[in-house]
This record gives sequence, C-alpha cells and structure tokens, in this order.
Amino acid sequence: MNTKIKTLLIVFAITIVTNTFGQSNVDCEEKPYIEVTGTADLEVIPDEIFINIIIREKSVNKEKSTVESQEEKLKISLKEIGIDIKISGKDTDGALAIFVQTSLSQGKGTPLHIHTNQDEIFNIIKGSYYFQVGEEKYNLTKGDSIFLPRNVPHAWTQVSKKGKMNVIVQPAGKLEEFFITVAALDHEPTKEEMNKIFTDNEMQVVGPPLEIKKK
Repeated sequence: MNTKIKTLLIVFAITIVTNTFGQSNVDCEEKPYIEVTGTADLEVIPDEIFINIIIREKSVNKEKSTVESQEEKLKISLKEIGIDIKISGKDTDGALAIFVQTSLSQGKGTPLHIHTNQDEIFNIIKGSYYFQVGEEKYNLTKGDSIFLPRNVPHAWTQVSKKGKMNVIVQPAGKLEEFFITVAALDHEPTKEEMNKIFTDNEMQVVGPPLEIKKK
C-alpha cells in the first residue's frame, strides 16, 4: 500500500515600490524589487505501515460474549463432529497439536490424501480401522499405532461400528482450521467442495476413500 502525503503551500507576493522625491536637495530613490516566498512540493512515502488489531470482548443482545466463551462454543462444535482437541497448535506456537477423534460412521473415513507439511501419529483407543500408507495397507485395532509421514499418500476407514483414535500432528499446521470449516458446514459437502477444503488447509486429495475388504 503506497500512502502519499502531499503538501503544497505557495505564497507569492510581489511588491513594487517606487518612491520619487522631486524638488529635494537629496535625491533618494528606492529601487523596485520583487519578493517571493513559498515551499516546494513534498512527497512522503512511508517505509512501513503498522496496523494494530485488538480483539475485545463483545456484547450481543446485551449478553457479554467473552473470548473464553467463544472458544468454548468452538470446542462444542468440534465435539459434535467427534473432535476433542487436547492440545491446540495455539498452545505450542504451532509446534504440534493433539486431539482425540471419535468415529461413529462405520465404513467411512478419509479420501487418499497427503499433508505437505505435517507428520501424523495415530493410536487406536477403541474399535478397529483400515489404513493405507503409500502402497501398504494395515488393519489396526485397540492399542495399535501407525506413523503417517508428510508427502506420503494415506487414508483410513472405520471398520467397527464405533471407534476412537488419539492423533498427534506435528507441526500443527492448519488441521484445526480444517475441522472448524467442516464443523461449520450446514450440508453434506460435494466432492469438489471437500477437495477445496483440503487444499485450503495445506492438504491435497490424490485418490478415493479406502474401501473395506469384504471377508
């Protein structure tokens, strides 16, 4: 952003004085002169512009809405989609995030995707899941753990009716923002909408969801 402050002030005064004294013993003659005063144009372009943003508590319909209450509402929204954030990336300066994911949708999971900047560790707390990491596929149950490195395609699908996993993401990246966006949806997203949500949060969909092998 270029901010130009231009000041122009010109005062131009011309005074011509001619005094002639006739019939005097002393010949006093003051020469005519021109007097000019003024200022030049000045353009000032700031090197830096500082914007101060302050978040304050607000009142809605005479009810005070604190930062803490807004965060609590956010946690409730995330829990409605099965996400319980234990350690937020905001608490670790983005170093890592830890959350527990509760799954109630048997046969559903994530599409095959990659994280460009994050590694993930999943630990199964309850139920069973089917994972793909690269070209390898794994059946995991309670007590099992799996490491999903960045830039390696991976996906998972819930096998059991109910399931719960502890997930560690390092660094935190934008995964929390991804969950917040999904929680705010008021409709079942289309494939194109979901792909965009992944992309907006530093992930890339590279394949379909993982299908459970029928026995």
